[in-house]
Amino acid sequence: MNKIVKIALIAIGLISAVLWFSLPSADDPAAISSGSMNFMFIIMYILLAIAVVASLFFGLTKLLSTPGSLKKTLFALGGLAIVVAVSYGLSSDNAPVVEEMASRGITTTEGTVKNIGMGLNVFFILTVVAVVLMVFPGLKKMFVK
Repeated sequence: MNKIVKIALIAIGLISAVLWFSLPSADDPAAISSGSMNFMFIIMYILLAIAVVASLFFGLTKLLSTPGSLKKTLFALGGLAIVVAVSYGLSSDNAPVVEEMASRGITTTEGTVKNIGMGLNVFFILTVVAVVLMVFPGLKKMFVK
């Protein structure tokens, strides 16, 4: 199986190298619709699909094969859902921001402003949690000996 994968990767690499050198110049207005460009995108989509399927398959098999990992995963997802819910509650649908964006020619809604605020709050909360989880063990080792 390992030899088959190596041979397939070498073949894909050689095909991609040939396609790379057969690309039209960047000055050509029809470069985006060339056959070699389309085939390179097809190869990219196939490799991306293989990577996604493989990572999901091996991740789920590892998740389901270890007894405590499913419980830990559910706790982590629950904690993330709580952080998202708290962040959504803390964010505001700021009407002046919507008016300011409209004056600049950018159409937006209050829901979009609220979602952006929620995303920023999630980022800030998770950053604080990460820093605390990095600093606390170091402080504990320093003071508790």
